[in-house]
Amino acid sequence: MPTRFLMVPQWQGSSSSRAMQLMDGAAAIAGDLPSSATTTVDVPMEAGESLGTGVQRLSSIAAIRDRAVAALTELSAIGDGTIVTIGGDCGVELASVGHAVASREPGSVALVWLDAHGDLNTPDTSPSGAFHGMVVRAILGEAPEPLAAGGRAKLTAGSLVLAGTRELDEPEAAFIDEEGIRVLPPEQLHTPDELVTAVESTGATAVYIHVDLDVLDPGAISGVQFPEPFGLAPDELVAAIVALRSRFELAGAGITEFAPRNPDAAADDLPVILRILGALTRPAPGA
Repeated sequence: MPTRFLMVPQWQGSSSSRAMQLMDGAAAIAGDLPSSATTTVDVPMEAGESLGTGVQRLSSIAAIRDRAVAALTELSAIGDGTIVTIGGDCGVELASVGHAVASREPGSVALVWLDAHGDLNTPDTSPSGAFHGMVVRAILGEAPEPLAAGGRAKLTAGSLVLAGTRELDEPEAAFIDEEGIRVLPPEQLHTPDELVTAVESTGATAVYIHVDLDVLDPGAISGVQFPEPFGLAPDELVAAIVALRSRFELAGAGITEFAPRNPDAAADDLPVILRILGALTRPAPGA
């Protein structure tokens, strides 16, 4: 089935002073996608208000989430096929992961969160109040209304695997320990075997693959806002995606947090991003 792309150039979930460059990053990626297979969600320029929740720009984030949900529903009505979401900040995944989880039997979808960060904060623990650091917690159903996933869209902690993670706030680490969340740092991803085993242990038959580009080592990509040293090499990331797709149905995927400083920098990074897109979209080995 053909892949369809959902562009959500949201910047309001970011805490970076360069947040609006996320719109440029999404546009740069869109330039290499087939326009006939790409749907773009309209993102307002307004920053939005927190509405007393502790989540910066919550009103705009909630409005964008609602628009993304509507677009995902329309795309699903067209027919089968994998939807790959292109951000924008990581907060765009609230709609896309929820849609994938709700579309299948409870417990059948695992979320592999390939990201340098855990994104497991709450408004009470977040040092910035930025939603991109809280989105996984929202996917698990813990966030101020109207951002908390609920019903069939809510993921359980047992279906979550953090991969490539190497920077956690203390409350995030405590939550991981409390919930027994599976975490694979970069040194456990030199080959994809342990990642596949971790997902198998969730009991899932399908996987949603989230890629925050800061999961890569800073030497491999420059257009990220919060680089962390000692990340994955592109070959390791591609191998992980290929191995997951060889073993599990792909329920959906997302690529987020591309914020190039200028068009030349975007052009330098795009070959790596296109390799990742290729791993997500070409026919799975053995399919």
